[in-house]
Amino acid sequence: MAEVTHDLLIVGGGPIGMACAISAQKAGLNAIVLEKGALVNSLFNYPLYMTFFSTAERLEIGGIPFNCLAPKPGRQEALDYYRNIQRYFKLDIRLFEKVASISKSEMGFDVKSEKANYTAKNVVIATGFYDIPLYMGIPGESLPHVSHYFREAHEFAFRKVVVVGANNSSVDAALECWRKGADVTMVIRKGEINDRVKYWVKPDMENRISEGSIKAYFNSCVTEIREGEVDIENADGTTTIQTDFVLALTGYQPDFKFLDDAGVTLSADVSRAPTHDPETMETNIPGLYLAGVVCGGMETHKWFIENSRIHADLIVQDILKKS
Repeated sequence: MAEVTHDLLIVGGGPIGMACAISAQKAGLNAIVLEKGALVNSLFNYPLYMTFFSTAERLEIGGIPFNCLAPKPGRQEALDYYRNIQRYFKLDIRLFEKVASISKSEMGFDVKSEKANYTAKNVVIATGFYDIPLYMGIPGESLPHVSHYFREAHEFAFRKVVVVGANNSSVDAALECWRKGADVTMVIRKGEINDRVKYWVKPDMENRISEGSIKAYFNSCVTEIREGEVDIENADGTTTIQTDFVLALTGYQPDFKFLDDAGVTLSADVSRAPTHDPETMETNIPGLYLAGVVCGGMETHKWFIENSRIHADLIVQDILKKS
């Protein structure tokens, strides 16, 4: 049997989902957050020693200062901060409760999780994009020594590692592995390191490649992975190199099936951006809103914590206007 109807149900307990819950709380709305993993689960799964691109004040939510000694906070400091946010606001966040479906109903929405059924007048999807890797679709990609995530470099010390990609995650991983003693080779689809790589990291990587500490194949792609070796293809043909591990850090994407199943219209172009009103964040389904990076579809570089915090207030203002 369904619980009492909530004014707002938020899918995703990351910083933006929490920001939505805080805005709802301040407006006197009855809000609940369902999170499939730990609090700020995506940040929890970031590399252990990752440093954010943003300064601390740009990661703040709820008007609570984020104090940080370093110019830019790291993963551990961010986890500490968002735990303290939860201690302060005491939001109704139900962790390790994955949402299975969202459907329109007379009361607003029926939301089914793996643990319970809920009804809500309004729903926000703030699920981010870090859960589903962009697979290369090549033979051997599912082998045990291939990973689409990077946690720390110790296990790769003194081993041969191929890192695929040239974005922040791949560059950070390559440098970290190299510093721990790994023999690192990068395979990069374009002719240079991505311009979106953190400005203090990009020259470091370029210098390591220039001096030969890290080998790089530009304008290249991995075409097959086998135990102990990979095939790399470029204009010169196919080259086979030896490796012990492959870090296929080729990017991530939102759960488009979840959005589609909820009735959200996706654009027909390559971005697959979900339909929403930028003034209210409401989708093509009345009462169903989007917040955070999920709004950009495949353009995962478009929205971050610092520029999507405002989604929370836009959503709550629209709900109050309709009530």
